[in-house]
Amino acid sequence: MNLTTALVTGSSRGIGAAIAVQLRARGVTVIGHGSKAHDAETIGADLADPATPARLWDAALERGNGRIDILVNNAGLFAANPISLSDIAWLDNWEDTLRINLTAAAELSRFAVRHWLAGGRGGRVVHIASRAGYRGDSPEHWHYAAAKGGMIAMHKTIARQYAAQGIMSYAICPGFTDTAMAGDYLSSRGGAGLLADIPLGRVAAPEEIAAIATFCALDAPESMTGTVIDANGASYVR
Repeated sequence: MNLTTALVTGSSRGIGAAIAVQLRARGVTVIGHGSKAHDAETIGADLADPATPARLWDAALERGNGRIDILVNNAGLFAANPISLSDIAWLDNWEDTLRINLTAAAELSRFAVRHWLAGGRGGRVVHIASRAGYRGDSPEHWHYAAAKGGMIAMHKTIARQYAAQGIMSYAICPGFTDTAMAGDYLSSRGGAGLLADIPLGRVAAPEEIAAIATFCALDAPESMTGTVIDANGASYVR
């Protein structure tokens, strides 16, 4: 399969930026996404807006001359949501995180699957989930863990239902990764104490997660569809 065009959400920094760099190095045309269009290769779109995923997909298709071969669902929100907040504030935070981390990814995956089915060709979805989807997260991050658990279940469903049509789905579950988002969390929760829970002794580099994502997007055997790959320094093993 000749996979030449990819849409990578959340490509403006961290893991997403590293994925974009590595895919481009392999000759893939990458259509980036961020909350703002910080360069000519990035579509600005706020995934907290329910109407945004459809607009993002249409804009990406236009840039891809009507074809997208790879979707990388990487965009995410990681913000604390203490149970001590007011009911409405807690619920608002919950819904914002689910909207960005799961619902938008589901909508884009749906558009991608329909696109590939209509064209009679295969494609690949790579989901950047989290170890939190399996082992849970902190008391302030119920919503994040729930969203990532939902992403994993969605990924498995896509893999099981569309493999015969050449549509492959892969998921990656990083632990802490050296991004600004995770860095703030590490600092707030004692840093060194959390590192003690990682047998490797360090968090992952974005380039490490990107290498796995690039493998899934371009090189992974089709028989691996449905696979969930852990990348957490052995802080959670299954």
